[in-house]
Amino acid sequence: MYTINEVAEKCDLSVHTIRYYDKEGLLPFITRNKSGNREFSEQSLELIRLICCLKNTGMLIKEIKDYIDLCMAGDHTYEVRRRVMVDHRKEVVRQINDLKKNVNLIDLKISLYDSKQKH
Repeated sequence: MYTINEVAEKCDLSVHTIRYYDKEGLLPFITRNKSGNREFSEQSLELIRLICCLKNTGMLIKEIKDYIDLCMAGDHTYEVRRRVMVDHRKEVVRQINDLKKNVNLIDLKISLYDSKQKH
C-alpha cells in the first residue's frame, strides 16, 4: 500500500491535486486506514496514472469521472469503456495532427526569417 505522499511523488502530482481528484469523485477505489488516511494499492496507482493520462490529453474531469464510474460498475460496462477510449484516442490523434500542421506553419515562418537574415 502507498501513502498519498508516495503516490504524489510516483505520479508527479501534488497532494492537493490528489485530494481534489478524490473530492471530485475520481478516486472511489481508494481505501482509508484506521486513522482515516488514504491508502493506495498498486491497482489504484495504475488508475491514477490513467486519470492523469486522460486529463493530460484533454478529457474533462466530468468525463473522467463518468469513465471511472463505468470502471467501478464492473465488467458489464466493458464495451462502453472501450468506446470511450476509442473515441478519446481519435480526438487525441486529431489534436496531434492539428499540432503538426501548426508546427509546419511555424517552421515556415522561421525559415522566412532565416532567409531574410542572410541577405
